[in-house]
Amino acid sequence: MSSKQQFLKNLYEAFNKREIETIISLMHPDVKWANGMEGGFVYGRDAVREYWRKQFEIIQGQLELLEYETDENNRSIVTVRLVVRDLEGNLLLEKTVQHIFTIENDLISLFEIGDTEPVQKMIQKLKTSNEQ
Repeated sequence: MSSKQQFLKNLYEAFNKREIETIISLMHPDVKWANGMEGGFVYGRDAVREYWRKQFEIIQGQLELLEYETDENNRSIVTVRLVVRDLEGNLLLEKTVQHIFTIENDLISLFEIGDTEPVQKMIQKLKTSNEQ
């Protein structure tokens, strides 16, 4: 396992344990982080911390690292299984997505999510289709 793969494995383990400060310490102070809930990006460590605080107040997300690769721009592409539950533990969403990391000087400078809708839209679509 390469050092970048181990770095990302540790990152996902920390996320699943809600060790937010551990993850924040792995980011560049001016990180650009994809907002998987609403779309767009948040900028900087404090904004990422606040984004996760709000997210964890309404859902429980778990990520399972499935595959790792490096693209031609030396970005780390991680395929993950995303499982989202409400706070009572009811399954809201299960989906495979790609996370794209730009890592510079051993810190994440950019986090992107591959071609997918924001989680809130996906959950709303599922609720709407289940109600019909």
